[in-house]
Amino acid sequence: MNRLLSDHGFTLADNPGSAGAQDYGPEQAAVLNAEGLRAARAEISSWPDYAPTPLISLPGLARAAGIADLYYKDEGGRFGLGSFKPLGGAYAVMRVIGAEIQRITGKHITSTDLLARRHADIVAGITVCAATDGNHGRSVAWGARMFGCRCVIYLNEAVTPGREAAIAAYGAEIRRVPGSFDDAVRAASDTAVTEGWHVVPDTAAGGNIGASGDVMQGYALLADEAVAQLPPATRPSHLFVQAGVGGLAAAVCGQFWQAFGADRPVTVTVEPTNADCWNRSFSAGAPVVVTGDIDSLMAGLSCGEISPISWPVLKVGAHASMTIPDQAAADTMRLLADADTGDRPVVGGESGVAGLAGFLLASQDTDARARLGLDETSIVVVVGSEGDTDPDTYREIVGRSGDQVRADAKSWGRA
Repeated sequence: MNRLLSDHGFTLADNPGSAGAQDYGPEQAAVLNAEGLRAARAEISSWPDYAPTPLISLPGLARAAGIADLYYKDEGGRFGLGSFKPLGGAYAVMRVIGAEIQRITGKHITSTDLLARRHADIVAGITVCAATDGNHGRSVAWGARMFGCRCVIYLNEAVTPGREAAIAAYGAEIRRVPGSFDDAVRAASDTAVTEGWHVVPDTAAGGNIGASGDVMQGYALLADEAVAQLPPATRPSHLFVQAGVGGLAAAVCGQFWQAFGADRPVTVTVEPTNADCWNRSFSAGAPVVVTGDIDSLMAGLSCGEISPISWPVLKVGAHASMTIPDQAAADTMRLLADADTGDRPVVGGESGVAGLAGFLLASQDTDARARLGLDETSIVVVVGSEGDTDPDTYREIVGRSGDQVRADAKSWGRA
């Protein structure tokens, strides 16, 4: 075991409500289930340029961390948008449009119908909206452009100009909201009610349980891909996944739980130190809202309020929670790019590396290793949920661009 990150402070807390070694239950299946996954897979796999993202083995980091294997699900290339978000936001847009067309015409439609511009007159009259810290809004805007409806995206004041420009590039109208991400969520929801728009939130705190469920079910596809990509007969022992509002964490936890049953991996949620709504909610046994300054370098995780629809899965599915400082994420971005342990260089964004950063901090702490059961036989899976979705910030942190790191990766291993 080597020290891979500086000795940043972190917290690790057991989840008192964890179900431990139990099978996936009916309360969880009401949120995420095999039927919902089949529907999401059928639609998303029909979109242009769909392909599973890679599950990258990082044997050098695994050795340095004192475990057997480490797998990184790299979402940086998903549909050219740089993150896992198209699986959720764009899929939910498709479902919203489909439901509206069915309400008006009585006909069931698919993505293929929408891409062929069937019912284009109805679609053109639909407006979808969402609040975002960046990637979700980009996904919703991309989906709206792909299927032909109007899109309005709400941004809080901390969202960087680079992330705003990336969303606007897909034709969305941008509206800035003072305050935090949670303030933007409420603004989007309130305006949708008065204007007759359709909210496509990644959190059910925005008032749309159905769309939030579709977002999560779309996210589950990446976990399903990861399970299929593991070497034959491999059963991961640990899963570290970042938790903002909880949609990704619940989807990944739920899918691995369904795949491996009671022998599922020990699941640890990871959050920024000052945006620890899941950590506090686990401790309280009920959702807790975090207020005050919740801004973080890990912008996609700067959330003070959990998504209620994620709670049934994570309240018992997560075994433990971690909080980590911003510097740990920045160090992990550089660690992946520099690849000093001999692994292929990887582009990981600020929020995208949080799960890996949490694992690395835990791996080099004797007490955390013992509490989580990390040892030389452990097989760990993390989700690299974004690449350089904010290129300027990435370059500032890593010291070179994502394109330069990707070029290094292409030449990796050549004589």
